[in-house]
Amino acid sequence: MIEFSTHPDQYKHWKLSFDGPVATLSMDVAEDGGMVPGYDLKLNSYDLGVDIELHDAIQRLRFEHPEVKSVIMTSAKDRVFCAGANISMLGTSSHAHKVNFCKFTNETRNGIEDATKYSEQRYICLINGTAAGGGYELALAADYIMLIDDGSSTVSLPEVPLLAVLPGTGGLTRGVDKRHVRRDRADFFCTLTEGIKGKRAVEWDLVDELVPRSKLMQTAIERARQFAENSSRPDDAKGVQLTPLGRQVKDDEIAYRYLTAKFDRAGATAEVTLLGPDKEPEKDAAAIHAAGVDFWPFAFARELDDFILHMRANEPEISTWVVRASGNADLVEAADQALLDNSGDWLVREITLYLKRTLKRLDISSRSIVTLIEPGSCFTGTLMEFVLAADRSFMLDGGFEGSNLPAACLRPTGMNFGPLPMCNDLTRLETRFLGGGDELQAIKDKIGEDLDALEAEELGLVTFAPDDIDWQDEVRIAIEERASLSTDALTGMEASLRFAGPETLETKIFGRLSAWQNWIFQRPNAVGEEGALKLYGTGKQSNFDKKRV
Repeated sequence: MIEFSTHPDQYKHWKLSFDGPVATLSMDVAEDGGMVPGYDLKLNSYDLGVDIELHDAIQRLRFEHPEVKSVIMTSAKDRVFCAGANISMLGTSSHAHKVNFCKFTNETRNGIEDATKYSEQRYICLINGTAAGGGYELALAADYIMLIDDGSSTVSLPEVPLLAVLPGTGGLTRGVDKRHVRRDRADFFCTLTEGIKGKRAVEWDLVDELVPRSKLMQTAIERARQFAENSSRPDDAKGVQLTPLGRQVKDDEIAYRYLTAKFDRAGATAEVTLLGPDKEPEKDAAAIHAAGVDFWPFAFARELDDFILHMRANEPEISTWVVRASGNADLVEAADQALLDNSGDWLVREITLYLKRTLKRLDISSRSIVTLIEPGSCFTGTLMEFVLAADRSFMLDGGFEGSNLPAACLRPTGMNFGPLPMCNDLTRLETRFLGGGDELQAIKDKIGEDLDALEAEELGLVTFAPDDIDWQDEVRIAIEERASLSTDALTGMEASLRFAGPETLETKIFGRLSAWQNWIFQRPNAVGEEGALKLYGTGKQSNFDKKRV
């Protein structure tokens, strides 16, 4: 089982150090520290295990170290920054693992960009040796890139000429969209195996600054301190420790405090239940700080994040998630209001951003999502986002025969109108009603109100609102139909439909992962017996099928 939780005491591949407002995150990959046997992580090449540690470090820098305003990413090895994703690992991994690996590494790099943009924790990448492929893609996630000027160190994206695949963690898109590298120059750069160094790397906007070896770290620290002066992160606040999650994993069940899931393996389905707060949530910033990871939105975000990653990596055949919510709607609304009322506090800001990132992870997971709003449900505010994120939703009109549970309802809160945008920079409501100002305003006018099934259907919040007579059959048919369809086709369909509206860096990257990279990773030119990934490092020449298709 792939485990996504770790701690700096357990790191094999990264080292964290602190100097006031500046943290240094040094990559020092253990060659013999791969997740599975069969390859060596030479030259700071990485596998999923290396990126799991990086993700953990980024989270801890945000939550446990509010005083850190700048982060220097560099290598602890001499004359090499990072050789990118380990080729032997890619060559021997399953297709699903390769795609999930690329998706997680992109999300981790998005986390770096999110910290820079929204948490005012700016990342500087100090390339102190060669940065190839995923190594340069890691640098591209930073806000500022420094390259050692030693006459030999280069940056490169050699995946196309060497491996017959693409820079799978967003290298092409970040190059032209983020760093504004000219298309013709990018074309040359991405077919040049040896990379680009020195002044040309600066002139072409591949890096921001050249630094001689003798002044490398000194200059990086100077830049980091300059950037830190413009950050509003507090100087003397106390961080919140990310303690281990309580989780129970059984053959057909996984349980956290605020989330449970039971698996129907024959039906390829997970029955997921989201649980609201079990007590009155904290209302002011001081109380939220005191509660720390026990504050419901924080605890829920951490559990949901872990659950999504666990399911992606360890339960690939559970293709449909059927989601219910249980709890007290008033308590969920109170927790949402606490986030909104204290949005200026650094910790509350981080918790809200964490919820945003985790729900984005839900959006881009290649799983069908069906929500069931039943009597006693608690799809309020933050939890109502699951209804809006679903591919299809059913809300019972009325009650079940013989049940005394209150009728199903939805309750919007302010959290549905801005703090939790998707990858397209629109809220899920804005994405649902593109250009629909009147529809959005009609729902906004209902903030804090309980909406029954017919009203929710009229407002466009649910797909169907069957009554008790039709409920069981309609839900059953929808889920069974989903299980009968091609999972590949569903992944492509869902990814195409979920992100209506404008393109962003994120939607481009994940759209291409779901389509181009997904396809290229299965082509014989890459993974066939004479493909580049199979033959890399053997000295043999790949035999490419030359047809364009």
